[in-house]
Amino acid sequence: MGKKKGVFQRSLDGIEVVGNKLPHPVTLFAILALIVLLLSAALSPLGISVEHPGEEGKMVEIKNLLNAEGIQYIFTSMTDNFIGFAPLGVVLVTMLGIGIAERSGLISALLRGFVLSVPNRFITLGLVFAGIMSSVASDAGYVVLPPLGALLFAAIGRHPLAGLAAAFAGVSGGFSANLFLSGTDALLGELTIAGAAVIDPAYAESMSIAMNWWFIIVSVFVLTIIGTWVTERVVEPRLGEYKGEYREKIEKLTSIEKKGLIWSVVSIIIAVILTALLIVPEGAPMRGTGDQPIIDSPFMDSLVPIIAILFFIPGLVYGKVTKAIKNDKDVAGQLSDTMASMGMFIVLAFTAGQFVAYFNESNMGLVLGVYGAEFLQNINLTGIPLVLVFIVLAAFINIFIGSASAKWAMMAPIFVPIMMQLGYSPELTQMAYRIADSSTNIISPLMTYFAIIIAFAQKYDKKMGIGTLISTMLPYSIFFLIGWTIMLVVWMLLGIELGSGAPILYN
Repeated sequence: MGKKKGVFQRSLDGIEVVGNKLPHPVTLFAILALIVLLLSAALSPLGISVEHPGEEGKMVEIKNLLNAEGIQYIFTSMTDNFIGFAPLGVVLVTMLGIGIAERSGLISALLRGFVLSVPNRFITLGLVFAGIMSSVASDAGYVVLPPLGALLFAAIGRHPLAGLAAAFAGVSGGFSANLFLSGTDALLGELTIAGAAVIDPAYAESMSIAMNWWFIIVSVFVLTIIGTWVTERVVEPRLGEYKGEYREKIEKLTSIEKKGLIWSVVSIIIAVILTALLIVPEGAPMRGTGDQPIIDSPFMDSLVPIIAILFFIPGLVYGKVTKAIKNDKDVAGQLSDTMASMGMFIVLAFTAGQFVAYFNESNMGLVLGVYGAEFLQNINLTGIPLVLVFIVLAAFINIFIGSASAKWAMMAPIFVPIMMQLGYSPELTQMAYRIADSSTNIISPLMTYFAIIIAFAQKYDKKMGIGTLISTMLPYSIFFLIGWTIMLVVWMLLGIELGSGAPILYN
């Protein structure tokens, strides 16, 4: 006899039902693009106009995208809207490097080696930390770490689902924290820069994808501590003693894998030194010439290909040493497989690109930003309360739309201009969004890897379902969201830059 579900559990079931009724993100963006076209035609005759916040005296009106000129724009811009969709090139270039590192086996070996090298008393902390750091390799951590965490806990006599939960919390809940820049920074950063350009193109030009770097570095340690505490004090005691029959030992790194890791580390050190020589010396080709020659430099504008190269080189070396890569045909095949796995993202980029382009071309984003700022000013919702409301809103939306890029593609054109109008930087708005998005990933049934995590968990508990997984992960979500938000509030009060040249306030 199962226990009767409580109000909270029934609420989660209701959210799942509602979420499943939403169309696929590809369809959703196509619908949104159509809505923008219809709204532009309906609102344009009303003569709605606002003063451009970045150009004094210039009035901006909503354009009709369904008149003769607008229809011409729809057809002539369709290809450019797709190719010009900010995250498209960024993600694909980054994944070329990450794909080689992942498919050659380097990332899996690194994660296994890291977890196996941590003493038992630090295993939870090490597992959460490894999960958080895995975001530098995009989605690879979802596939590697949760089953490895369960396996590790089972091998040392602890509940395997606690290990799975700790790893999943780190990988997904801590996806927006890292000691290094990752594809997420590039993906969201380009959308944020595009949103800022609506208000202030000159300011947007000065921004970089490293806009949240200082904050996410500190976040790694804060979330690691929170995740460790939740695992050992909340989740593991609730799960109790593991009475299942499944027992297995973790495969240690083979001698050839160790040799591959050694040479890949050597290669990355050489690559970093060579990169530094292009940046650090006076007159170096990737060095800037202003007051901040490293920050305002071709180097910062080239972070995406540099990240890709710094993954590609050690991945290639590892593959050659372990024989996972024998020749150039293997490299081409692995690159091809990586791009094939990006098929859904490419399709999504097409419809999302149309929506973003139509929204900007119609001037509705600019008009909405000005009116939205005026509304928030009139109700005196500014500062920290405004940021808190935004975080709660983004966290709620995340339960229904799993893709971080899909949500931010919708929200950035609206909220970045609004916050800028109220005096808060695009960098702050993006970080608030990242906190909300990451913290609630682990309780969203619509998150891409949620079903895979359930499948991993059912290896140890055949009855594991959506409700069980959500109830297990909910404490992480709550404590991550609260702890991370408090950290952002303290950061705001102290006025510390979120990254180099990335202020809290927009002037």
